[in-house]
Amino acid sequence: MWGPSHFCLIMCLWACLDALPVAVDKTKVSPPVEDVEPPESVDTGLHYDRYLREVIDFLEKDPHFREKLHNTDMEDIKQGKLAKELDFVSHHVRTKLDELKRQEVNRLRTLIKVKQDMNGEKVDHKALLKQFEHLNHMNPYTFEVEDLDRLIKSATNDLENFDKERHEDFKKYEMTKEHERKEHLKTLDEEARQKEEEHYEEMKKKHADHPKINHPGSQDQLKEVWEDADGLDPNEFDPKTFFNLHDTNGDGYFDEQELEALFTKELEKVYDPTHEEDDMMEMEEERLRMREHVMNEVDTNRDRLVSRDEFITATNRKEFLEPDGWETLEQNPMYTEEELREFEQHLALEEQDLNLRSNELLKQREELERQQEQLNAQKMELQQKDLCFQAQTKSHQSEHSERKFLTAQEK
Repeated sequence: MWGPSHFCLIMCLWACLDALPVAVDKTKVSPPVEDVEPPESVDTGLHYDRYLREVIDFLEKDPHFREKLHNTDMEDIKQGKLAKELDFVSHHVRTKLDELKRQEVNRLRTLIKVKQDMNGEKVDHKALLKQFEHLNHMNPYTFEVEDLDRLIKSATNDLENFDKERHEDFKKYEMTKEHERKEHLKTLDEEARQKEEEHYEEMKKKHADHPKINHPGSQDQLKEVWEDADGLDPNEFDPKTFFNLHDTNGDGYFDEQELEALFTKELEKVYDPTHEEDDMMEMEEERLRMREHVMNEVDTNRDRLVSRDEFITATNRKEFLEPDGWETLEQNPMYTEEELREFEQHLALEEQDLNLRSNELLKQREELERQQEQLNAQKMELQQKDLCFQAQTKSHQSEHSERKFLTAQEK
């Protein structure tokens, strides 16, 4: 189990990573052990995830750095003040960090070379160089203060944009789904199209017909969990007891995973995997919206954890006792008609470009086949000439042998 200081740096780098919960026991501090593999954890999704973990793991093994990390504010870590402490870590750790950096630079160089060698792929040099932003590739041999500073800032920035990218991916998913539905309708006759539209509207109504959704993180919402999941009397709801019951690892915090578990009943009111009208991708987006909302309301120090004190404080607010209604996804469209039109135009341009490339490849294939036919014809012609030459040679040899024989006979 990683200790509190290790967790502090991880949380600094993962400050906005709602979708990847990390459950850490902050009540226990384990002494560093040399040459022990880092514990398995959820992949951050960063292309330099392994490098990030290995660097943090070895820095955590240095007593000086570990002490500074434990006593440094997370905002100071983000601003690069902790990176300067790299000059004071042990020689063994610095040597290992140098080795890790060389391995990472070689990995990136190999990756870029493979991309450049791939047939038919245009090389985006800016995108390729961007892969080096988490380290100083101008010095590929030693791990310096700048490398640690870059690593912290790159990871923080990349992970802060993670949820934003997830929302954008979901919007594209929804627009693609609607586009494909409209394209399918174009292939139907009038009667079939009308039936399809009626079925679509019926499914929308069935999906929207669900029990009331409690405001995430409100007293009403938590009381349902207290009653249904915990089997306790809702009239005896107690925030402190509730927190202790659902702080499953007992570390005094709700992490994102523990928080997500509180929304399961609300999501089940709207989504059922056995129902045609319910989309499980939409359920995950709804889960993300609920989690983000509660974090924004309750997590006052923005460390992406809800402490016991933060939770108790939130339960005393008016918003907890008298919350506004919660609007689900069907009440909050992810895109406008204009955005859908722009998306469809983009798809049309992509399809046009794909068709042009396909036609060009077809022409190249036809040209190669024509050239192959010519080569085959030339080969056949050469083979025939060679056979004729061999036949003539044999005939000349035979005539020569016969003349020598006759001459010998005459003598």
